[in-house]
Amino acid sequence: MNLMKSWMAFLNKYGSSYVDGTLVTLKLSFLGVLFGFILGILIVLLRRSKLKPLQAIAKLYVQIFRGTPLLVQVLIAYYGFASVIPDQYASLKNPFVLSLIAVCMNSSAYVSEIIRGGINAVDKGQGEAAASLGMKKGQIMRYIILPQAIKTVLPALCNEFVTLIKESAIVAFVGIGDLMYQAKTAQGSSLKPFMPYITAALIYLILVTGLSKVIGLFEKRLANSDSHS
Repeated sequence: MNLMKSWMAFLNKYGSSYVDGTLVTLKLSFLGVLFGFILGILIVLLRRSKLKPLQAIAKLYVQIFRGTPLLVQVLIAYYGFASVIPDQYASLKNPFVLSLIAVCMNSSAYVSEIIRGGINAVDKGQGEAAASLGMKKGQIMRYIILPQAIKTVLPALCNEFVTLIKESAIVAFVGIGDLMYQAKTAQGSSLKPFMPYITAALIYLILVTGLSKVIGLFEKRLANSDSHS
């Protein structure tokens, strides 16, 4: 009972900070997946290019961002990019923007592999049939292959968003006011060793569990629509 009263008093004092942090976490994760999706498509197209150098660049990009920790990427973006960006583009030195760049590039590497798998899953006969009708490769990819591939991998892209919600906690290390940062601030201010982090953990759990259930319903709806088509 005393523990519950203590926790309610804690939430009454720091609850608004946790709400702000949760919104920052969701914003960072959503934008990371959105721009990562756009960049991921570009990477997939480069990997499917006939030009070997472009293929090599795309493969190296994916290998680097999938093979190194997101924390390292965020720190490089925060300290490295800020030092080379000209002063006339000072707005790009914003910590949130720099962290978002790292998150987007990291997400794009994973998203590109998801989309590439979706493209490979599309029946090759459809592309051959479209080519026989006189469609160019770019048109086939844009109007036939990509729409089907994206529909196939939509649940996986949604799962990438859920994963990013958890992994984005790393940006607290560079002072971004996300959920984890607010927990650290509350811990230092309240001098409570566990309650601030347990509160953050519960919020993450609620977010991830809720979104996972929504994704599950979405997958069922997609499966039903495919079965009726």
